[in-house]
Amino acid sequence: MNTKHKIVKLPTLKKKLAVLRKQGKKIVFTNGCFDIVHYGHISYLETAKKNDRVLVLGLNSDSSVKSLKGPERPIISQDKRAGLLAALECVDFVVLFNEDTPLKLISRIKPDVLIKGADYKDKVVVGSDVVKENGGKVEFIKFVRNCSSTNIIEEILKRCKK
Repeated sequence: MNTKHKIVKLPTLKKKLAVLRKQGKKIVFTNGCFDIVHYGHISYLETAKKNDRVLVLGLNSDSSVKSLKGPERPIISQDKRAGLLAALECVDFVVLFNEDTPLKLISRIKPDVLIKGADYKDKVVVGSDVVKENGGKVEFIKFVRNCSSTNIIEEILKRCKK
C-alpha cells in the first residue's frame, strides 16, 4: 500500500480538509518530533483517531527537532519519519513544519480538536487559544510512562557503554 499521498504540504492539506469538513468530519490535530516511533506514540495516535475522526499529524522538520532536542537529533530524517507515520492506519495526513511550535500550522488549519498528552494538562498548550476561538476544544490523552524516544536513546547508549 502506498501511503505517500498522506504526506502533504499545507495548501493541499487545507483543500482536503475543506472537503472533509463539508462531509461532516471532525478534524483533530496533534504534533511532535516522533524521532524514534515507539509503543507510546502508537497508543497516543490510535486514541486521538477515535470515533472516525480525521487525524492530522504536524511533524517537526529536521531543523525544528535539532533546535528543540540538540545537535545530535533527529536520529531519523524527516522524510523517513513522515513515511513511517503515514503508514499508520490511524494517521490520515502528515504535514511538516519548521518552527519550534505548531502555532502557525494550527492557525492555518483550525482543527476542531487539539490533542496533547496528559503531561500538558496543567501547562499552556500552544494553539489552544486558536482552537477554542474557533469553537474547538483541547483533549488530553493518557501517555505511556517511561516510553519516549529520549529514553530509548539513553538506554541504547547505556548498554553500549557496558
